[in-house]
Amino acid sequence: MRTRTLSVAAGVAAFGLLAGCNGAKSPEAASRDIQAADRAAARELSEARHEQQKDMSTDAYEVAVAQADGDRKVAIQKCATLAGHDQRLCKDQADADYEAARAIAKATRVSRNP
Repeated sequence: MRTRTLSVAAGVAAFGLLAGCNGAKSPEAASRDIQAADRAAARELSEARHEQQKDMSTDAYEVAVAQADGDRKVAIQKCATLAGHDQRLCKDQADADYEAARAIAKATRVSRNP
């Protein structure tokens, strides 16, 4: 269920990025989108933590990935307030931060589960 939700959210986010590429949003629209992304990120993190508590076999990896996903979504929405080259650089940094967080989560998981 959570995988399907994440897939749908990723698809919507990707469509939004393609539809508005390099065009700065108005401050009001950006603020709404940032708040929505922040709420969605908090909800996903809460669900991951709930699953972790419910099933002790679920490790911190899933929580860390949910946190990374949420952080990336919020960062991408903040990038939408920029225009042109600055927006591209911001999105590239958000993607790099996301990949780094996932790599750290994976490394932590591997070291705990030989």
